Amino acid sequence: MATKIHNMSIDDLGIENDCRDIHDSWDQRSNVMVRVLAGRNAMERQQTRRIYKEIYGEDLVDRLGTIDVEPINRALSLWMLDSHERDAVFAREALEPGDTNFKALIEIFVGRKSSQIFLIRQSYQARYKKQLDQDIINIDPPHSYQKILVALAASHKAHNADISQHIAKCDARKLYETVKDNSGAIEEAFVLEMLTKRSIPQLKLTFSCYQHIFGHNFTKDLKFRNCGEFENALRTVIKCIRNPPKYFAKVLYKSIKGGESDGALKRVMLSRAEVDLDEIQRAFKGRYGVQLTDAICERTSCDDYRDFLVALATKKAQ
Repeated sequence: MATKIHNMSIDDLGIENDCRDIHDSWDQRSNVMVRVLAGRNAMERQQTRRIYKEIYGEDLVDRLGTIDVEPINRALSLWMLDSHERDAVFAREALEPGDTNFKALIEIFVGRKSSQIFLIRQSYQARYKKQLDQDIINIDPPHSYQKILVALAASHKAHNADISQHIAKCDARKLYETVKDNSGAIEEAFVLEMLTKRSIPQLKLTFSCYQHIFGHNFTKDLKFRNCGEFENALRTVIKCIRNPPKYFAKVLYKSIKGGESDGALKRVMLSRAEVDLDEIQRAFKGRYGVQLTDAICERTSCDDYRDFLVALATKKAQ
């Protein structure tokens, strides 16, 4: 039975009404939850979760998670989490034994600030009773992505927050020395040391300096080498660092048009909705000649899930 809440603000009373709408919609095939929750910002979603529990005595995230109707309720359940909690869930899913999703992990360590990575680590430990960094170290069988992830994880703990043009130019020239002869493998030790010691903004500046000094992207030099596993992994990481909207647009396109798992579509839409999804949409339209929302509507048959993804695409970064 619903519990009466006293001394609520006007905003809370509005959210209380939303909670009642959600509660009354559980047994209906409607998009009430999509309409109510998709447009709420992170703070409002947490208020909704709190007030729903005060009224009905159950956690809204848990209730959504117990309904075996994919994909909309799973997506809404993740949407109701704080971003660092959601990333912890994505990280755990990516670390599935025998089926590691390295790109999902790269997106987290490249796409989040060091302060956010700290909270993700805390949420991961609280939820799964494990250390995220240690689980990455323990990935079996070993992979070059794993080496890069370990380096990026270390960089979020140790790097200097200041960005230096001088360091960027020096690193760019050292990178050139590792690839200028176009033969053999790249010097992994230097690259991993650089990834360990430099922040993501510093690395982004380094790769921009490389293009300015040598007239082309570092990834182009990697592409025309006798690339092995490490070089191919490094190219993907650099693309994510240099131009996140373009990188994520490609991930979305592959998920929507390429017949890949729906997981990438859901992950990117949820994690970037309040960050840079507007930029990703522009990159998507510029590269593929179609609006992201139109591509989603064409690909997604579930009405509520489609409406939810489209609603996320219209949100503004917080």
